[in-house]
Amino acid sequence: MTTTDVLTVDQVLDRMRELAATLPQGDGVEVFNGMYLTVTELVRERLAAAYFDDPAGMARLDAVFAARYLSAVDTADSGGRTDACWRPLFELRGNPGIHPIQFAVAGMNTHIEHDLPLSVLDCCLALGLEPREAEADFHRVNDLLAQVEAQVREELLPAPEALRIADPLMHVVGVWSIDRARDAAWASVLGLWELRNAPHAYEAVTAALSGSVGMVSRALLTPLSGPC
Repeated sequence: MTTTDVLTVDQVLDRMRELAATLPQGDGVEVFNGMYLTVTELVRERLAAAYFDDPAGMARLDAVFAARYLSAVDTADSGGRTDACWRPLFELRGNPGIHPIQFAVAGMNTHIEHDLPLSVLDCCLALGLEPREAEADFHRVNDLLAQVEAQVREELLPAPEALRIADPLMHVVGVWSIDRARDAAWASVLGLWELRNAPHAYEAVTAALSGSVGMVSRALLTPLSGPC
């Protein structure tokens, strides 16, 4: 991604709001988009509130990060084949046996464990930074993601009395942890940084990362018995 390709945070928000207004309710991408829109609105608020050490750098990261998701949307809309990490969400987005929280968690899994480390690397290389210089703000973004993820779980999980789907649903979404995802994402940043001057190894590792993240997302999107 070149400097001319980078959107602004406001442009990202405009695009997400456009998607929110046009995607059918209950569509898996619509569920994830709504959650991610909330995260991006929080980031924008924090950019003006001295929350980050490097607001300009974080504005860039936020836009580069979001662009990976929006690129997947554009690829799917044009009939193309998305990267392996995003493929489960787009292939299963209309499955009536998948609960909305599964779409939200699967989208977060893909975006945090795959898109976030690659976005951090893109920004570090473009801005002449080393990962350690962006680490504090990286964790601040993750704190916002965790805040919204907790809200989504509270809003979307069924009431305890809905035992028909609650038991298998809790099993499926309970295997994923945002804390472990954040740790894995930072480990990927550090590992990929060491490979930045070894393009063949870098490409092999990023391809494997996309495939493994996609495999977990597909497991998170295991359909429950009957429409949810």
